[in-house]
Amino acid sequence: MAWPTGGNFPVVPADYPLMSCDDVRAALSARLDGEDPGAPSAALDAHTEGCPGCRSWLARAEQVTRLTRLRAVQVPDLTAAVLAAVAADRSSARAAAAAAARARRQVLRVAVAVAAVAQLAVALPILLAGLGVGVDPHTSREMASFDVALAVGFALAAWRPERARAFLPVALVLAVCLAATSALDIVNSTTALVHEVGHLAAVVQAGLLWALGRVDGAPDRRPATVVAAGRG
Repeated sequence: MAWPTGGNFPVVPADYPLMSCDDVRAALSARLDGEDPGAPSAALDAHTEGCPGCRSWLARAEQVTRLTRLRAVQVPDLTAAVLAAVAADRSSARAAAAAAARARRQVLRVAVAVAAVAQLAVALPILLAGLGVGVDPHTSREMASFDVALAVGFALAAWRPERARAFLPVALVLAVCLAATSALDIVNSTTALVHEVGHLAAVVQAGLLWALGRVDGAPDRRPATVVAAGRG
């Protein structure tokens, strides 16, 4: 009995009569990939045994499949790039925080300097020319001297912010004492509220000095890097 040919070689009796070599190879490729070949394995094996071309093609396909599955995939080492990116992000964040802190410190320095100039503008005329003194000129000049000393302290803190913390206890004690005595005098009707509003300046000055002491020098400090001998 004669069998129809398939592809370049005559097919064997067990082969599908309408499958060409291309169809068989497609089915064999699907079977190598673990997919449904669409034809019985017995028919494919029978065709491969009787077809030298398909048998050679299957051998090469199996070799390529084994090499592909066993060959290690070359993955680029991105560790250095990732670490560099993280370090750059941290450096940018630190730089932004340092810039913001420097800006806040400059604003506070200007505010403390303005407070010092305002206090000097009020105290110097009383101290030097006796302008605006009350019924007791001596007491007025003593208070003006005290205000001038405070103004000089505030000016020094504005010029050298690292000294703000040293001057802060004086400003805080003054603010607390003035606030307490003013409240007591107002309750006892010894003075009027409008006369004590000026003491709020001492509270504001103490707050400015406290804020300046908190941000002083922090962005400019860098931790020292210590490298042990003999270690990389």
